[in-house]
Amino acid sequence: MAGQYGGQPIIIDPRKQSTKGKDALAMNIKAAKIVADIVKTTLGPKGMDKMLVNAVGDIVITNDGAMILKGMDIEHPTAKMIVEVARTQEDIAGDGTTSAVVLAGALLEQAEKLIDEGVHPSVIINGFWDATERTLEVLEDFAIDVTQNDHDILDNIAKTAIAGKSSEAFSELLAGLCIDAILKVQKDGKVNVSDDILIKQDPGKTISETELVEGIMIAKSAVHSAMPRKITNAKIALLDAPLEIRKTSNKSKLQIHSAEQLEAFLQQEKDDLRKTVETVIATGANVVFVSKNIDDKAADILQKKGILAIKRTNDDDMKHISYTTGARLVRKINEMTEKELGSAGSVEQQGEFSLAKTYIKDCASAKTVTMILRGGTEHVTDNLERTIDDVLHVIKAVFEDGKIIAGGGAAEIEIAQDLRSYASSAQGREQLAISAFADAIESIPRAIADNAGMDSTDILIQLRAEHSKNKNIGLDVYAGETVDMIAKGIVDPLRVKTQAIKSASEVTNMILRVDNMLRAERKEMMDVRPEHNIHNYNGI
Repeated sequence: MAGQYGGQPIIIDPRKQSTKGKDALAMNIKAAKIVADIVKTTLGPKGMDKMLVNAVGDIVITNDGAMILKGMDIEHPTAKMIVEVARTQEDIAGDGTTSAVVLAGALLEQAEKLIDEGVHPSVIINGFWDATERTLEVLEDFAIDVTQNDHDILDNIAKTAIAGKSSEAFSELLAGLCIDAILKVQKDGKVNVSDDILIKQDPGKTISETELVEGIMIAKSAVHSAMPRKITNAKIALLDAPLEIRKTSNKSKLQIHSAEQLEAFLQQEKDDLRKTVETVIATGANVVFVSKNIDDKAADILQKKGILAIKRTNDDDMKHISYTTGARLVRKINEMTEKELGSAGSVEQQGEFSLAKTYIKDCASAKTVTMILRGGTEHVTDNLERTIDDVLHVIKAVFEDGKIIAGGGAAEIEIAQDLRSYASSAQGREQLAISAFADAIESIPRAIADNAGMDSTDILIQLRAEHSKNKNIGLDVYAGETVDMIAKGIVDPLRVKTQAIKSASEVTNMILRVDNMLRAERKEMMDVRPEHNIHNYNGI
């Protein structure tokens, strides 16, 4: 019966764009390579920066791969997958985002060559998985064990992460501050960077004035000049509601027929506000942080009771104060009790007026430190914050894992040489995929050399030759020569390298599995008659 109608049955919406087979694969590989090429020139200590300008003209200058990709308006689905590689790398390892993206692009480029030679994508996928597992084994054997007390190793890790950044001239200071921060907040060998180490910007000074403060620093001052500047044995309340005369949520009318009624109404408002403020005072709080406004009447009541109050505290600061002091955020003030209060050894305001800052110190609930970043402009402190974030995470990785590897391309050369020997043990055409994986791995030292203005082909030949004598030989772009990276102090956390390889390999294999790509037609919102627009209805 089916045959009598003839023709091809339509099972896909004809309005959807469909790309199949090698065309789909080639298009996806091309998109991924374009993304990798964008960030490739930022790789290494002598990599270039990118300037990102948004729709309103704000400028960001950075060589951080994750930041660059996040700031780009990428639409192609495969390109978005490569951006996810950078995001995952940033979340897990804190650094190595550019390496992960460049490696993914190199793997897809090698895969494309094999496909053109007639190798099936499934064979390439199997070979790449095999090569990935072998690579992780090689890295584990290549890694060097270190202890948490090895301050020199942590210092080298920090300086390696700073190398190539705009703040490199201050690497000694910044590395020391980051190490001190990690050591102060570590608990049983673990570090919570996001909660225990706060980063605050203070533009207008020089990077050399960057400092580390024990406790929390908030760029806010008391709402009343007569409030105490310092509170010891602080009992802290966090209020997510305004301390002001309430306004009705709905429009309403109140008819007043005499001056006495008006006076009574105003007095009732004052009494309600006083009652609310006295509820806070009754809990025993002597420091109050409010996320919303505190009006003059409430501020006057609080200052007469010797309470330090700060208004319009942002959500991040409220969260950190809660985490550090143990205070609970209160939304219904009239129901709060002393159980919601947090504690700190001291809360102190330093400075005057808009330049004043408030410091919360000696908290028993959690160890917290604040890094105050200084620089000439906001562009400088923004860039410095991204650098500090990377440094803190790489120190955390070494501190927790206790493993480092030689940098400067030494690890990649070790992997590539091992994989070329290992390829001969594989069956069939998977040998080609494993060898291609080795070639892709070497794209990292090649890019580092290219970005330093060196002949990458000569450098790779030299690295391969010297690696047989010393496996820690890598490229020192400043000296322009190959040296022992461990002796030179150019090292990376093992976690950064392994995560980059796993992420790049996984996204490559996902892309190689796609042989059909369906894209729906874009549609604008349908035009409707004005009388049918929902905004023109008064209700039902």
